[in-house]
Amino acid sequence: MPNSDKYVAVVFPGQGAQRPGMGKDFYEQLQVCRETYEEASDALGWNVAEMCFGEDERLDQTEFTQPCLLTTEIAMFRGLGALYDLSPRLYGGHSLGEFTALVAAGVMPLGDAVQVVHTRGRLMQEAVPVGVGGMAAVIADDLDAEELEDALSDLPVDIANVNSSRQIVISGHASALPDAAVRITDVIDEGVDLRFVPLNVSAPFHSRFMRPIERVFSDLLQTLGDDVDAQKAMAVTSNYTGKFHTRYREDLLCYLTYQLGSKVRWRENMDAIAAEADTIYEIGPGRPLRDFFKTIGVNCLSVTTFSAATRIFGGN
Repeated sequence: MPNSDKYVAVVFPGQGAQRPGMGKDFYEQLQVCRETYEEASDALGWNVAEMCFGEDERLDQTEFTQPCLLTTEIAMFRGLGALYDLSPRLYGGHSLGEFTALVAAGVMPLGDAVQVVHTRGRLMQEAVPVGVGGMAAVIADDLDAEELEDALSDLPVDIANVNSSRQIVISGHASALPDAAVRITDVIDEGVDLRFVPLNVSAPFHSRFMRPIERVFSDLLQTLGDDVDAQKAMAVTSNYTGKFHTRYREDLLCYLTYQLGSKVRWRENMDAIAAEADTIYEIGPGRPLRDFFKTIGVNCLSVTTFSAATRIFGGN
């Protein structure tokens, strides 16, 4: 059981962590998890558990991925709270995971959040025709985001995610990614092991090409009612600023809007969390964040399944 005298943080991965069957083990074991899937289904008007647990191809379509992943991560989080009294003081999430973190922290209700990210996913997909946009991970030691940004300055490609000192994701026109790879190779020191890994995505997320949807998304966020508790957001890191959110509702909604077309400052988020937390848990069906924390010398324990939860928490 987590030590309540310590600062515990939880972090949630974003898109790419989804997989068929995710969360089913928690669903089968705990009533609170079943209720979580039902709560999300009631808000959306379709069966979230059925989509997560089956072989539904829509699970990898952005507008469905986002609410399904958010629901699964909250179900897992609530399950850990019920079983092991997990009560974090700090929260973070990568891209979509920031919305999960806000729900976990009590900033917004699950029902509102799944509706918001369902629309968010649809808007993101509609912003650029399928096949026009693309993303790629740049992997090498000691990457400098500003240096890469300068190299790409006159290309329709942006820095999308600064994940760690070893991984930066670029995003933009798919046709320009080969030129971007050449530019980046030119600025990386000779002899450095450099890899480019194309990502299986359907749109150029966190790039300038998402900015046309910001106004519509902002209008959607403004419709959220008084259930939003911006004061609690101070315990949650902002991908847009790299720091913890402020206490102000206006800032919260603006930062979530700007996150769409701006880089995810995950490396800064990790530094902010690690400076305060004694223990960090990653909760979700995948575990990409654990390896990012390793690059700053911080241990992050990943809970991806019910059996992993038993192994990690059961002996404490």
